[in-house]
Amino acid sequence: MQDFGAAFGQAFALIAGFDPALMEIIGLSMRVTFTAVVIACIIGLPLGAVLAVGKFPGRATLVVLISALMGLPPVVVGLAVYMMLSAAGPLGVLQLLYTPTAMIIAQSILVTPIIAALTRQVIEDMHSEYDELLRSMGSRRLSTVATLLWDARYSLLTAALAGLGRALAEVGAVMIVGGNINHVTRVMTTAIALETSKGALALALGLGIILVGLSILVNAGLMGLRKSAERLAYA
Repeated sequence: MQDFGAAFGQAFALIAGFDPALMEIIGLSMRVTFTAVVIACIIGLPLGAVLAVGKFPGRATLVVLISALMGLPPVVVGLAVYMMLSAAGPLGVLQLLYTPTAMIIAQSILVTPIIAALTRQVIEDMHSEYDELLRSMGSRRLSTVATLLWDARYSLLTAALAGLGRALAEVGAVMIVGGNINHVTRVMTTAIALETSKGALALALGLGIILVGLSILVNAGLMGLRKSAERLAYA
């Protein structure tokens, strides 16, 4: 117990002292995660809206597929991206394996179905409510999609934050495609796994405390956005 107590004390000291190694890992984690979530939003928001509003052959199959991909195993995504980016893969010439870019690609693939599926549900519910009004105004399909995306922006921020929470906790895929290389691809989750296996609990605990704090902030943001959306709806 004394060792654990000392480790916690050292962990808080690392955080309070803005330890360079700790800050470097946190900085890379934030860069990779936020970039992946932005890419996932750029793809997932319009994709989900089109699935909600559009009527085309294969739509039902795509809806089922997107929903199923929400539970896509991270290690499978990591393996697929590894095969694409490896020297023998179709994108091996780009030499992206074991780089932050490879980690961003893997996280984007994991997060996009989550954002797309949540967006589809939100936009579908809103479309059923405003469909007749939009038709009476002569709104075309693309205009309808854009209008609904804008009107649902607060609810869609919730979808983005859900994707952010998923990306923050990811370890399997980024470990495979990033390699957990010090000063290059070591992020919070992979560093926690490595430092724990080495018995270096202080750094692992410091990163764990930061990661839990970020998760709490994400969930607090979700609750705040829901309350704001409810107040605006009843205003």
